[in-house]
Amino acid sequence: MEDKTDRKKFMFYDSSKRQADFRIRLQYDGMNQSDFFRAMLTGYLEQDPNVLAFLDSYKQKKQVQGINKRQASKAMLNKGEQTKKKFALGEDDIENIFDILEKEHPDL
Repeated sequence: MEDKTDRKKFMFYDSSKRQADFRIRLQYDGMNQSDFFRAMLTGYLEQDPNVLAFLDSYKQKKQVQGINKRQASKAMLNKGEQTKKKFALGEDDIENIFDILEKEHPDL
């Protein structure tokens, strides 16, 4: 579990209309802002395919990132998934590998 004393606040600005619409949608879905943003952050950090597909579509629509960069990122993610399947690595196995690397190379 995370250390409750080591917490950071996320904050950004948007229009009053979007905030009101957001709160209405959250209420409809039975969520609060914290639940929503933690869920989205988790999906992004854990590379949930649905979240990544939405972000790819958003980046394309808003021209946030060039097509070559988006394609390279997608190819790298696909290669990572293939490697996990090839070596039958689960999330726990991968976490253990990172723990070992961190112990052996704390400067990384």
